[in-house]
Amino acid sequence: MRAHALEIFRAGIAAVDGRARTRDALRAHDDGAVWHLIAVGKAAAAMTLGAYDALGERVIRGLVVGKKGIPSGELLALPLRVLEAGHPLPDEASLRAGAEVQAFMAAAPGHARFLCLISGGASSLVERLPAGMDLAALVDLNRWLLASGLDIVGMNRVRQAVSCLKGGRLAVALGGRRCRALLMSDVSGDDPAVIGSGLLSPGRHDNSPPALPEALRPRLQFAPPPPATGDPVFAGVSFEIVARLEEALEAAGAAAIALGYPTRIERERVSGDASAAGERIARALVAGAPGATIRGGETTVRLPVRAGRGGRCQQLALAAAVTLEGEGDCVLLAAGTDGFDGPGEDAGALVDGQTLARGRRHGFNANDCLRCADSGAFLEAAGDLLSTGPTVTNVADLIVGIRN
Repeated sequence: MRAHALEIFRAGIAAVDGRARTRDALRAHDDGAVWHLIAVGKAAAAMTLGAYDALGERVIRGLVVGKKGIPSGELLALPLRVLEAGHPLPDEASLRAGAEVQAFMAAAPGHARFLCLISGGASSLVERLPAGMDLAALVDLNRWLLASGLDIVGMNRVRQAVSCLKGGRLAVALGGRRCRALLMSDVSGDDPAVIGSGLLSPGRHDNSPPALPEALRPRLQFAPPPPATGDPVFAGVSFEIVARLEEALEAAGAAAIALGYPTRIERERVSGDASAAGERIARALVAGAPGATIRGGETTVRLPVRAGRGGRCQQLALAAAVTLEGEGDCVLLAAGTDGFDGPGEDAGALVDGQTLARGRRHGFNANDCLRCADSGAFLEAAGDLLSTGPTVTNVADLIVGIRN
């Protein structure tokens, strides 16, 4: 069952490969134009390679901004500028990258056509700050966001409120020129205003940012007003979602069926507190009929002051393992489709009815680790962490449950 859960997960990942999905989208609608390429996000390198597969020398300039540590070696042979920046926390490189993206647009001629490839992680990787805001303040704000328990929509509304790029502000640099934006969606509803904090899309200006701690509130006053829906800067921008969670779910479900499992795909996205979601999913797995259940989404974790190791998938998996203890016929996998779960290098975890016993043998208590957001330490001791490395995609999290 553990091997099958991994096989099902990998099938879901393969279906939303950043290179293949970008290549196919461009080949499907190709008018022979030449392009100025900008790629930002954790899948930036893969999406760029897909663009070159489809367009070749018709990409005449390019700027790629990816996460530090994600291999981009194939790009070095191409006439591109490749930058790496910080994630999940922005850094000095993120500010330099933001400045270069704006300068890249400004340097293009008036007839230029832009191809913008955007995937999850872009919020941290590129930024320009208004006067009155500095990097230390930005990092403090993002640390709070990552620990707050806010969902991605709430976090990105805050990020838009302190940015000179987000909430559609980058589109000002387009000046109405044509831009085809291909997006990999890691958010519910596939909203371009949320993916990457809406670099090229007008933000949700009808909603004010969530309440912040008193010390952080003054930081919301410095950013320039974002362009409104209908502003001419957006006139030349078109959006296309090239990969989404639902496609990964379908492929994972097909793999489960091919392995002989009666299979159910849960369409409602998993959200809310990770521990509560893990317990709820494990109870349904134990009570349900034999077979495979595939679901996805993105949960949240409210971090204590001294948080331990792990991310939302590990927290969900360990909470599920508490409920699965002693069950000999169930396994559950929870992992990020990008290959990352939280600030570490693990994608998530694969647990079963003996996970708790394995962890206890090394002196760990599951409930203590859940309270301290230290699920990764327990799961490492149990031998249940899942490490895939970067997957060249990013469509939220996949959860695979199997019961024999």
